[in-house]
Amino acid sequence: MAMRTVLADITTNMDSMLFNDGISHVIQLAVAPVFLLASISGALNVLSQRMGRIIDRGRRLNEISVDANLDTAAEIDREYQSLAERARLTHRAIALCTLSALLVCLVIVFLFVDVIFELNLDWFIAFVFVTALLALIMALVTFLREIGLGTYVFRFGHRSVTKKGTKSS
Repeated sequence: MAMRTVLADITTNMDSMLFNDGISHVIQLAVAPVFLLASISGALNVLSQRMGRIIDRGRRLNEISVDANLDTAAEIDREYQSLAERARLTHRAIALCTLSALLVCLVIVFLFVDVIFELNLDWFIAFVFVTALLALIMALVTFLREIGLGTYVFRFGHRSVTKKGTKSS
């Protein structure tokens, strides 16, 4: 009887050691996604600052009086259209970054659930992680489009960035 108790204790201790090793291994695996989360949060910070600047510029345009000059009204109208497109792209990039961050969080959760319940979720975890990376790639491409649009319509005094060395009216 005593031998059975000793063997049961050894088996329990071995299971506990394996479980602790599994958890420590998952913690090691979860470090990379956590760094990815930090990077995504930095991107979200930049995107939200850009959105704030777009909104501030729109508010500033609202303050400009365009009663007397039709050319100025047309120019402001073009800038409103550009700002609206830039805001739409920035909003999309923020949504995609947020989706990516949520998917990375799910990856971390599923890593722990997989070890605790021994569900063998390897393929599912890989799929969610790849989906998170694809969402991040789409967010960065959208952000690049917004930056391109912002640069395209930007003016340095009377010079436009649209074509090298040309003056805009």
